[in-house]
Amino acid sequence: MKRITLRAVTAEARLLLIGIPVFLWTMIPIYHMVLFAISPRDQATSGRLWPKNPTLDNFAFVFEQKHFYLDHFWIQMRNSLVIALAVGFITLAVSTAAAFAISRLKVQGGRTVMNMALFTYFIPAAFLAVPMYKTMGNYGLLNSQWALILAMVTIASPYCIWVLKQASDKLPWELDEAAKMDGATALQLFRLVYLPLMVPSLVAVGTYALLLAWNEYLYAFLLLSNDTSVTLAVALGNFLSADDSPWELLMTTGLIYALPPAAIDYAFKRYMVGGLTAGAVKS
Repeated sequence: MKRITLRAVTAEARLLLIGIPVFLWTMIPIYHMVLFAISPRDQATSGRLWPKNPTLDNFAFVFEQKHFYLDHFWIQMRNSLVIALAVGFITLAVSTAAAFAISRLKVQGGRTVMNMALFTYFIPAAFLAVPMYKTMGNYGLLNSQWALILAMVTIASPYCIWVLKQASDKLPWELDEAAKMDGATALQLFRLVYLPLMVPSLVAVGTYALLLAWNEYLYAFLLLSNDTSVTLAVALGNFLSADDSPWELLMTTGLIYALPPAAIDYAFKRYMVGGLTAGAVKS
């Protein structure tokens, strides 16, 4: 039987004293979102801890687009999904190829380029929004979903390259040497050796890029302006422009919008920690 010591009990107590308040602080906004979503309009702001007559009518309103702020709900949800998937796939392709070239092929100047890319994170993303807007305007991409996709790939790629490069550095060099002795080309080495071993890290950075694009508001607001091209995150801001905002519909739509990333995080959670921390500790 495991012996329980005073030091172990004290450590557990400290963790609980920190963890419980953090958990409650995190869950309170989610609780209020659910509370609004299941409340009738006349009870949404009543201040009660639980509505008198819980209802799912708000979800029907959203799904059936019965409010004028929700006229393009399904189109905007599709836009969010398409943009997020495109950002995830393109970022994954760019960062995987770059990390392979820097770490395994030892391309001259590769580390310098990676460090320069990481240096851009010293500049807040909000400060780059106006230059990005001007750049997209110069290339005629404003109000095109490609503008947002390219902007988010630019933001996500440096970190993803760094994570994959760190994970790649931990792979045994003997595998590369054995493959080369068997006559493998760089492309075969990449496809048959590198990619299979990097699956956890690839899933982690792909998920990171996808969720980053899914939750983006500022760049989506600046670069997209048409109701049928914006993401649902931007469309949710329209609710706040009314004098009498339908809070129950806003919270219901927000709850629906939060479900896909929650499902993705749950599905790939076993890859996330291991993949994003690969290479953080030298063996």
